[in-house]
Amino acid sequence: MKNLKMYINGNWRESISEQLIEVKNPANGEVIATIPRGQKGDVDLAVHAAQQAFEKEAWWKVKPHERGDILYHIAEMIKKDRDELAALETIDVGKPLSQGYADIDAAIRYFQFYAGAADKVMGDTIPIESGIIDYVVREPIGVTAHIVPWNYPIQILSRSVAAAIAMGNTVIVKSAEDTPMTAMKIAEYFHDVGLPDGVFNHITGYGNEAGAALSSHSLINHLTFTGSVETGIAVANAANKNIVPVTLELGGKSPNIVFSDCDLDKAVEGVTRAIIQNAGQTCSAGSRLLIESSFKNQFIERLLERFQTLTIGPGIKDMDIGPILNEKQFKRIQSYLTLAKSEASILVGGKQVTIEGNEGGFYMEPTIIDQVQENSKLAQEEIFGPVISVFTFNDTEEALALANSTEYGLVTGLWTKDISRAHYLADRIQSGQIFINNYGAGGGIQMPFGGYKKSGFGREKGWIALYNYTQVKNVAIKYMS
Repeated sequence: MKNLKMYINGNWRESISEQLIEVKNPANGEVIATIPRGQKGDVDLAVHAAQQAFEKEAWWKVKPHERGDILYHIAEMIKKDRDELAALETIDVGKPLSQGYADIDAAIRYFQFYAGAADKVMGDTIPIESGIIDYVVREPIGVTAHIVPWNYPIQILSRSVAAAIAMGNTVIVKSAEDTPMTAMKIAEYFHDVGLPDGVFNHITGYGNEAGAALSSHSLINHLTFTGSVETGIAVANAANKNIVPVTLELGGKSPNIVFSDCDLDKAVEGVTRAIIQNAGQTCSAGSRLLIESSFKNQFIERLLERFQTLTIGPGIKDMDIGPILNEKQFKRIQSYLTLAKSEASILVGGKQVTIEGNEGGFYMEPTIIDQVQENSKLAQEEIFGPVISVFTFNDTEEALALANSTEYGLVTGLWTKDISRAHYLADRIQSGQIFINNYGAGGGIQMPFGGYKKSGFGREKGWIALYNYTQVKNVAIKYMS
């Protein structure tokens, strides 16, 4: 077991209270580390360190391409420790080892991508009149806060932190108390790469303590949050009191829409992978399955066959499905399955699985629920487990109405060979990302990611995310009287 520390202003620290939080392995419930229980005072230290670093010459004189060099160096450090980090992410989160590797590879790509972008965000000139030169520049926004969720810690940290630092900001990361391990390693890399003190800071603690203190701090200039709608509302309200911009990536109830002319094998595999990744504990999970009525029996038969082949077990053994994070999350999923037994039909799964030697973990069979009512909780609320709810439609317009029938709008998968129909639906579905005959596109480092409606606002990933971490200044110069 490791006793880990926070990283504030270039120093490794315990919390002011000296209280600790236990970190457990989801595979078996064993304690693998302790972390400081950071609270308001610790957050204040980190924010002031970041503010002072932002204002000091040591940081603002670092040239854009030099910031890119720093980020590229971080990418190389992650690459060097790829095996260690993949195992660490797997043990910490519970996901299969191959998915842990995929997350590490995505982190490498984020740092590489934003390393290359650091000196390529340009300003503009605006024609006003003769004798006036008017130009626009993008400047760093200042102190940026990054509240990271427990399900994809290294990916989500990397995508926002790399963009923020590329643009010349300073950073405070608040990792999830359940899964802080890879964030600790990233803090080590930033320490070793020789950043000025205070440019990167990592605090640990509970969301309602450290997270709340960070989101309400008056010296924060931008806040990025990924998590539940309820917490996102609280974060946005706290930031709003300080007139601070936020980027929110919240929940999803994402549909896979399957037409009878689809490639059956590819659609079955795509639908399966979209719900079992990280045991369904994914905001972009394909948790609704919309099938053309005439094709339902054939597709469900093949999907049931595929589900029967899935393996369940500790992530480190690289099974198809790892454990649910903890008992709290497991009981939440079970409450939805209890509801399904009374108002729908469970076609497969829905039961807890006991894994020999890992009895302290919470494992669940992948589940398909049929005969779900469109306005039920099973149809409308994020279950956050390996659970699909099934619906049918008769034509394109009915599929469109079903796709748009929730308060979420994060990701949609379309499975059809009719390109005209695919484009029509892509135009009208209220979703931040549309995947046609695929789901996820290899992680999509370059593709803007975010949602419509209660899935949040603003965009992470890709070039557009850089603008989250800049503010626009206009300068007008009169050179003729």
